[in-house]
Amino acid sequence: MNSLAYIKSVYKPFRITKNKNVTIVESTEGKFVLKKENKDLYTLFNYLEKRGFTSFPKLVKNFRDEDNLFEYVNEDVIFNEQKLMDLSDVLSSLHNKTVYFKETNIDSFKEIYENIDNNIKYLSNYYNTIFLKNLNEEYQSPSNYLYSRNYFKLREALNFCKNELDNWYSLVSEKEKVRVSVVHNNLAMDHFIENRDNSVLVSWDNYKIDTPVLDFVNLYHNEYLNYDFSSFLENYLNTFELLEEEKKLLFILISLPKFDIIEGTEFEKTKKIHENILYLYKTEKLIRPYYMDNDNN
Repeated sequence: MNSLAYIKSVYKPFRITKNKNVTIVESTEGKFVLKKENKDLYTLFNYLEKRGFTSFPKLVKNFRDEDNLFEYVNEDVIFNEQKLMDLSDVLSSLHNKTVYFKETNIDSFKEIYENIDNNIKYLSNYYNTIFLKNLNEEYQSPSNYLYSRNYFKLREALNFCKNELDNWYSLVSEKEKVRVSVVHNNLAMDHFIENRDNSVLVSWDNYKIDTPVLDFVNLYHNEYLNYDFSSFLENYLNTFELLEEEKKLLFILISLPKFDIIEGTEFEKTKKIHENILYLYKTEKLIRPYYMDNDNN
């Protein structure tokens, strides 16, 4: 008996609704969400609960075919800025309650260094190629003109990342342990549900044990256009203090330009370039306060 047949037999639902990758089940027993998962969430949620973290939906049943049945969580209307700050509290709580040190070696840090360094080199060559091509155009299109005017910002961001990457590697080159925690690894505002009784993170499909900075990077990439993250980051760092090398890695990862292929209609290309140049300016403004002390020394 598959999961949906089991639910129909046991809960006698009066309404079943497909919504993207989930199935909403409404019955006299309550309202539930059926979703296919690729991870063992039963084990994860048990571990989180033992660590004192309960901001996840109640798992009603785990099926052998990897479907999970959750209690449906209703969401109250909350101001976006307040919801973002509440998410900062929940995220810092997740990391605080699951963080630990594990042994590592220089090869692990070297792999991270080389991956980021190769990305910087690729982007640098790609952006330079586009810039030189645009210079040869007598009349540049709006997207090419916007790109050319802001090319210096791309170069500036890549130079910053390269310099900070070298500094980061100097910090970690002799370390034998690294901090890791449970990382949700799929953060977006749509995956955070709040009501007067509880605040929960949903969509744990991609969770893993890794550096906690990944959660902020994912959330920032998904939501940078919609929110100002300065208060979020300040609150997060006050409640979950990052180590110097962790903070440096975080700022490198969010400072890397987001786009590597510029294609589509003229409108689509212009929009994409505009959004990603805006990303660089917003990121610079976000992390600037954390470098001011160094600038004044």
